[in-house]
Amino acid sequence: MATLIDPTSAAFLYVESRTQPMHVGGLQLFEKPAGAGRNYGREMFEALSRPDEIAPLFLKRPHRSLATGGQLVWVPDEQFDMEHHVRHSALPKPGRVRELLTLASRLHSQRLGWERPLWEAHVIEGLRDGRVALYTKTHHALVDGISAMRLLQSVLSPDPDERDMPAPWAVHPSGARRSLREDRSLTDVTLGTLRSAVALSTEAAGLPGALVSTLNRSLRNETSALSLHAPRTMFNRKITGSRRFAAQDWPIARLRAVGKASGTTINDVVMAMCSGALRTYLLEHQALPDSTLVAMVPIGLNAKQSQVASADGGNAVGAVMVRLGTDLADPADRLEAVHHSMKVGKQALAEMTPTQIVAMSALGMAPSIFPMLGLPLVPPPFNVIISNVPGPRRPLYFNGARLHGTYPLSIPINGMALNITCTSYDDKICFGITGCMRTVPSLQRMLAHLDDELAALEVAAGVA
Repeated sequence: MATLIDPTSAAFLYVESRTQPMHVGGLQLFEKPAGAGRNYGREMFEALSRPDEIAPLFLKRPHRSLATGGQLVWVPDEQFDMEHHVRHSALPKPGRVRELLTLASRLHSQRLGWERPLWEAHVIEGLRDGRVALYTKTHHALVDGISAMRLLQSVLSPDPDERDMPAPWAVHPSGARRSLREDRSLTDVTLGTLRSAVALSTEAAGLPGALVSTLNRSLRNETSALSLHAPRTMFNRKITGSRRFAAQDWPIARLRAVGKASGTTINDVVMAMCSGALRTYLLEHQALPDSTLVAMVPIGLNAKQSQVASADGGNAVGAVMVRLGTDLADPADRLEAVHHSMKVGKQALAEMTPTQIVAMSALGMAPSIFPMLGLPLVPPPFNVIISNVPGPRRPLYFNGARLHGTYPLSIPINGMALNITCTSYDDKICFGITGCMRTVPSLQRMLAHLDDELAALEVAAGVA
């Protein structure tokens, strides 16, 4: 049965091109269980490629025709081939992390074909330290980065002795799992949907005031959901289809110590690390603008409860355009600039209802759509995307193999060639940096710059 693809998911499919694949990815490193032999990589591959039953989310592919009225719909893949989706690879010698990241970069560059369900998984062995890697990629029309992480967590266990655990794409033994994106039948328009639309329309009456406030802040070059003062940088150009991925992790304790000594948050320290690394990278390329770079930062916050649309409470997700302070030479000054910008931006969104947050965040993102569609580049609404997604706080295992690290791969787009995504796991903060290989040369240098910046922040905070 065909089901309608929601507008957000359809948009990710429509804007996709060879130079702009729209899938998110993840690279996980696993330590072999005690007593595992040399064939463990093959055993892990076989366990992942032989699920009892595939979850419906991973069996559907996009389709449109005259019969669907030209609309994109999901249809089940009648010729599903597990060998296409789950693959086994080995690294060339010497099997360093460098070879692993090179392979992940190449896999992430390849677009997913619409003729099959939009996901792949690659079990990768050959690391000289004996670890086994798992690279997965899933189209953004199916899941976003947070959903992909939750999907992985759903099949991991804190118990190192648990076995017979299902693959992420298998139906859980406890019953069918809810889809990460809700499907709607082509004829399914419920009374509840109509009521929700009326409720949102009522709440939207406050949008003009939120718009005026957002525009005023932006015109005064203050932090808000809209930026009008981002400089043009080497990152804000057309991109190619080639990708470069770099990843590394640092102990959260180091970031927490800097935050405690400086009166800032761990997320502020993450942002300051990125600020210093970007500044150094641009200086190396003689491309640092006089004014500060602006980062688009997705945030979740407890928004003010609405009388209508938010009766159930919960979190509202918005975007803040954060001034990174890359024009400042001192790392302590950059940290303070980031802290102030994040604080003001969160306060601005906290004054809005969820509907207003979504609307203002969409307004701030809107200019980035033009280059995505291949239209002429307008002044960039921001220079780089930086996300920080909370992850598991304790060690997790898959059939006895301990998850050692998890590193997100994101989506560069035309006009926005660099994406930095972080996630916390156990006692570490894991950075994944994804960029266009041609537009952002020697991207892996940013890992050294991040390390140097954290050390500089420790000195500035007096915790070195």
